[in-house]
Amino acid sequence: MSDPSVEEDDVRHMASLAHIELDEDELARFADQFAEILSWFEMLDTVPDVDEAVDVENVLRSDTVEASLTQDEALSNASDAEDGYFRGPPVG
Repeated sequence: MSDPSVEEDDVRHMASLAHIELDEDELARFADQFAEILSWFEMLDTVPDVDEAVDVENVLRSDTVEASLTQDEALSNASDAEDGYFRGPPVG
């Protein structure tokens, strides 16, 4: 496995794309960290290939129409409903 090197200029470029300001110490530290991360990806090259496909059968149940709750029954325990729908708290 080779030692992937990441230059500070590469980190500076990635930081600018992400709109992140880094000082010189951070640039050096991130360059080392990125190089370590890339070395982990290189380990994937050592994973052996699968020689044969495994025979897998997809097992699904058949779609059958079954009795279910009416709209009123479904909404009967709702803490808040409006116009026939469940109403939840505002998002945001």
